[in-house]
Order: sequence, then structure tokens, then C-alpha cells
Amino acid sequence: MKTILRTLCGILFLGALTCASASAEEVKAGDLVITQAWSRATPGGAKVGGGYLTIENKGSTADRLIGGSADIAAKVQVHEMAMNNGVMTMRPIDKGLTIEPGKTVKLAPGGLHLMLLDLKSPLKQGDKVPLTLEFERAGKVSLSLDVQGIGAQGPANSGGEMEKKMPGMKM
Repeated sequence: MKTILRTLCGILFLGALTCASASAEEVKAGDLVITQAWSRATPGGAKVGGGYLTIENKGSTADRLIGGSADIAAKVQVHEMAMNNGVMTMRPIDKGLTIEPGKTVKLAPGGLHLMLLDLKSPLKQGDKVPLTLEFERAGKVSLSLDVQGIGAQGPANSGGEMEKKMPGMKM
């Protein structure tokens, strides 16, 4: 019985690792490493969508995310959300988002994010949305946003979901 249980646990663990790495596309551009690129599905008729990802600068010089483009949207901008006197505000970051050397910047719901403006069609769960980011030093970087459900809080299979299902296991 113990052998069967160990075998089953091993299979579940390997499956968890496979799922976690399958959706965790890593894109390298110069000293930058971009991971966990995702978006939320949008309802039909929505004209805006968000993009989220993590950017790590492994170099010794700062770089700046200055914008992007996507076939599915007329414009891609870097935005920030903030609370001002109890009111949530959102605005583009006109001079771009600096990624300091040795630092990691996370674009996530409720904070820094990409804004996809004037969507040509809805973002559908399960789709991969091609996107090109533009950096001051690293140049143009192509990647895809994995579209999650409408209320998603993060990319599927990023490790956190599996940890909830298998307490004590770190992905």
C-alpha cells in the first residue's frame, strides 16, 4: 500500500511540475527576463483589456518599458492604478516604467499593468494573445499573454494553485 501511495504522490508531483512549467513561458531580451505573461478574458463588446507579467533585470543597467503593440488592440500602454483620497485612479505612465538593475517589477491587477485599448475582438479564456513590448535598451520583445478567466487573479498553474491543492509542496 505504501508503494502505491508513493507512486501516486510521485505521479502527482511530476504532473504538477509539468503543468507549472507548461504555462510559464520565459522570454529573455538582453538582461531582462519576462515571465508569467497573462491577461483576463473580456466580455463581448469590451473595448479595453489588461496585460500582466513579471520583468526581472539581471543586468547592471536600468531599462525602461516604454510601450507595446498587439494586433488585437489599437494601442498598448503601460498604466498604473493608485488610490487617491479614497478614489481609485488609473493613468498611463508617459515616460515609461523603469526596471532597475537587480530588481523585479510585477505588473498585476490593481497596480502596474498593460492596458490594451480599442480591442478589435474579445479576449477569450484559453487563447494566447501575441504582444510586442518595447524597451528603451532591450528593444522590441515578442511574447504571448495567456488569457485566463474573467475574474482571474494570476496566471493558471503558476505554482500557487498547486500549493493550495498540495499543502507543504513548493513549486
